[in-house]
Amino acid sequence: MSKIRSFKGGMHPEYDGKELTDSCCVIEAPLLEKYYVVLAENAGRPPKPCVAAGDKVRKYQLIAEADGFVSADLHAPTSGTVEGIVDVPGPMGGSVQAVVIVSDGNDHGSAPFDCWEKWQEKSGAELLERIRKAGIVGMGGAAFPSHVKLAVPPGKKVDTLIINGAECEPYLTADHRLMAEYPQKVITGAAVMGKLLDVSNIIIGVEDNKPDAVAALEMASAGTSVRVQLLEVRYPQGAEKQLIYAVTGRSVPPGGLPFDAGCVVQNAGSAAAVSDAVLQGIPLIERIVTVSGEAVRSPGNFKLRIGTPVIEAVKLAGGITEEPGKLILGGPMMGFAQRSFDVPIAKNTSGILLLPPKAALNFSSSPCIRCGRCVEVCPMKLMPCLLCASIEGGRFDLALKDHVMDCLECGACAYVCPSRRPLVQQFRRAKSELRKKR
Repeated sequence: MSKIRSFKGGMHPEYDGKELTDSCCVIEAPLLEKYYVVLAENAGRPPKPCVAAGDKVRKYQLIAEADGFVSADLHAPTSGTVEGIVDVPGPMGGSVQAVVIVSDGNDHGSAPFDCWEKWQEKSGAELLERIRKAGIVGMGGAAFPSHVKLAVPPGKKVDTLIINGAECEPYLTADHRLMAEYPQKVITGAAVMGKLLDVSNIIIGVEDNKPDAVAALEMASAGTSVRVQLLEVRYPQGAEKQLIYAVTGRSVPPGGLPFDAGCVVQNAGSAAAVSDAVLQGIPLIERIVTVSGEAVRSPGNFKLRIGTPVIEAVKLAGGITEEPGKLILGGPMMGFAQRSFDVPIAKNTSGILLLPPKAALNFSSSPCIRCGRCVEVCPMKLMPCLLCASIEGGRFDLALKDHVMDCLECGACAYVCPSRRPLVQQFRRAKSELRKKR
């Protein structure tokens, strides 16, 4: 085992809430009467529905077909009848379209793809096509279609595959439990993608607060080309560029992609989904989700099918102990606050967090005191205080010059700011305005 590695900048919250669920084994959710499968579950263009109201569907059946290269297929989480395509509350606010499937209670459906036990004999093109057909996306949050990230552009040379098992967000332990309980899936998925990319340097980066997951992965990877790299417990250790630097010492250039540093990064959950697609012949229709927070009666990790309403997941965790002050999909640093318990979970829903009112206080912002704390913690070496001043003055051109587009929106600057400046919100605003001008 090599020494623990990290990146420059970042921070670690005084309380990360992981002890609420880090020892909770994964519980498989029972079949629901109805699922609301959101169409826009991936970065890029949402898939086009290929079913209509009244259609009978089987589990794993294709219900929406990818619309272009940067898109992902969508499959039925169970067998039943399509009730229709309706508007439901979306995770980013507003409404989104979802295919409503009323379960028939049978959960019938066979694997739609051949099971490749001897996947080593398959070509890289065949493996990539299987990943595409399985509708696999980045399950750490971005939901970028995995087949796109694994398609190395002409002229780029990749020699390293990194599996992101850092899970640095407070409260979230879904990837932790996945790696501890299903390590072979993660290892196999990593090996498949390594074969596809034709690389032998395959590394799983795991923060050293997950000793049981590390031990399980090391045992499962014995005799393979996959190795485990311990990482310092530091937020945002799991951000792509920071993870690449920590593991390889390489820097992704401003405006660049992992390809430019000779790397491809995939989430641990995505690796497990690749294993399922190749060995079992099944698409991505479920994932592990952490349901946690001090307002939850029995926090835990649950295997939920895509399209499960948040309210049903909360019921599995025993319900609430008090009216939550804030409901968040994802973690408290980069997740998004929700206005409804009816939001369905998607392929990239890693957590459902319910904070009590005392932990969700609204702070009023004060003028910047030039303390420099935001500069010290910024993992991208930006100047958040100056960026915010430019944006408040309407000088988006200056913000662009100072690399606002490279901001990760990790929230580390806002976390340490004694003046409670709405830094991340300002950076998002600037990015939006700059994209409009483009």
